[in-house]
Amino acid sequence: MPTLMVQGTTSDAGKTTVVAALCRWLARQGVSVAPFKPQNMALNSAVTVDGGEIGRSTALQALACGLEPHSDMNPVLLKPQSDCGAQVILRGKVHGNMDALDYHAYKAEAMNSVMASWRDLSARYDVVIAEGAGSPAEINLRANDIANMGFAEAADCPVLLVGDIDKGGVFAQLVGTLALLSDSERDRTAGFVINRFRGDIALLEPGLDWLTEHTGKPVFGVLPYLHGLVIDSEDSVSAAGTSEAGALKVVVPVLPRISNHNDFDPLRLHPGVDLVFVGPDELIPPADLVILPGSKSTRHDLQWLKQQGWPEAIQKHLRYGGKLLGICGGFQMLGLKVEDPEGLEGEVGTTKGLALLETVTRMVPGKQLRMVNGGLTSHIASTVVTGALKGYEMHNGVTEGAALVRPFAELEGRPDGAVSADGQVAGTYIHGVFDEPAACKDILAWAGLKTQGEQSVDYQRHRLQQLDRLADQVDQCLDKERLRRLLQL
Repeated sequence: MPTLMVQGTTSDAGKTTVVAALCRWLARQGVSVAPFKPQNMALNSAVTVDGGEIGRSTALQALACGLEPHSDMNPVLLKPQSDCGAQVILRGKVHGNMDALDYHAYKAEAMNSVMASWRDLSARYDVVIAEGAGSPAEINLRANDIANMGFAEAADCPVLLVGDIDKGGVFAQLVGTLALLSDSERDRTAGFVINRFRGDIALLEPGLDWLTEHTGKPVFGVLPYLHGLVIDSEDSVSAAGTSEAGALKVVVPVLPRISNHNDFDPLRLHPGVDLVFVGPDELIPPADLVILPGSKSTRHDLQWLKQQGWPEAIQKHLRYGGKLLGICGGFQMLGLKVEDPEGLEGEVGTTKGLALLETVTRMVPGKQLRMVNGGLTSHIASTVVTGALKGYEMHNGVTEGAALVRPFAELEGRPDGAVSADGQVAGTYIHGVFDEPAACKDILAWAGLKTQGEQSVDYQRHRLQQLDRLADQVDQCLDKERLRRLLQL
C-alpha cells in the first residue's frame, strides 16, 4: 500500500502538524489511513490500545485518522533520562537503557522493528503517512539512519520536504537540505511544502518559481501560520492561552525531565485558569494551585526541586491555604521517600521526598501501561460521578503507605492516588486528569475556582476541531491533485 513520508529541514518545522493535516484530510474522504513515525525522541507519550507506548504526537495523528493509537505507529521511542542516555521502547515495550553511542550502534537492529511495524501497518490500511524526525541532513546521524531517508529508502516511498518560513531562510533550508542528500534521496523527494507563512502570498511567488526552477521540484503548497493553534506537542512547554481577570492561578515547575506536559493543555485553554510554567532559577510566584508534573527521572527531578527552593515555597503556599497536586512522578515526590534499588531511572539509591503524604515509592521493573476510567472520590469532588475521569497510567513506581486510605480516584473498583487528611495535598498516577470536563471542573473547584459556569473545556472535542482546522488548510492551500497522484488515489 502507498506510503508518503513527510520530512523537515529542521526540528519543529511542522512535520507533526502536516502529517496530522494529511491524515485528517484523507480520513474525511473515507480513505483508510494510518500515521507512522519510525523513530521518535520525546518525553510526552501515550498508552496504546495494545498496551504499549508511543509518542504523544503520533497518538494525536491516530486520532486524526479516527483510530486508536497502536504501538506499530511508532516502533522506536527514545525517552531521554540524561544528556547522553535514554530508555529505548521497541514496538511499545521497554527494551532497556542505552547511551547515545550504544544506541547509534544498535540502530541497524532497531531497523528490523521499524520495518516489521511498517509492514504490519501497511497490511491493515490503504495509505500510511510517515513522519521523519529532526532533519534528514544531519551528517553525523546518517549512518544506519532509521528515522528519515534510511526508512524512506527501505520502504521505497516518496518524501515531501517541509520548511518553516517563520524561522527565516526557508529557501536556504530547502536547497541546503537537498544538497546534503544522496542522488537517490534527492530523486525520491517529490517536492516541498512551506509552512507557517504570514502575509501576502503574492510576495512569495517569485521565490516559489525560483525554487522550482532551481531544484526541478514542485512546491505542493504554502500553509499559513495558524494563530491560536493548540495541539499535543512533543516537548515544547508553552502556557499559551487567554485567562479572565481573577482567574485561578496555577503554577507548574518545568522539571529537567518533565514528561507528559500535555496534561496541562486543557488548563492552557481554560478561561478561568492562569497557567504559569516556572523554569530554572525563575521566581516562584504566588498561586492557588501548584502542580508537580510527571517526570522521566523522579529522584533526579526531586533533587532539582530542592535545589531550586521549591520545598520552602510549597510549605509557604500550603500555610496560606493553597492546594498542591502531584501527577505520576509528581505524586511520587510528595511522599516520604523514593527508592530505586535497581537503578531503573538512574543511579541506584533512595531520595527523601517532600513528606507531604505518608507514602513510599519503590521503582520496580515492568512499566505500568494502561488506559483507565472511573471517577474522583469524595476527598476531591463534591459529587462522585462514575465515568467522569478517563486517562492512562505510565509508570515504574509502586506506591504504598497510610495516605492511600484516602484515594484520589476510584478506577473500575481499585483506588488510585491519595489525598492528605486536611484535603490540601493530592496525588494521582493518572495522566489526562483534566481532559474530561466533569473531572476538570471538580478538580479546579477543589483548588479554589469559585465560578465556572460553562467554562470547562472538552479537550477531546477541542483536539478534533483543531485537526479539522488543519485538514481545511490542506483543502485550501495544497495541490490536492498532485497529492492524490503521489498517494496513488
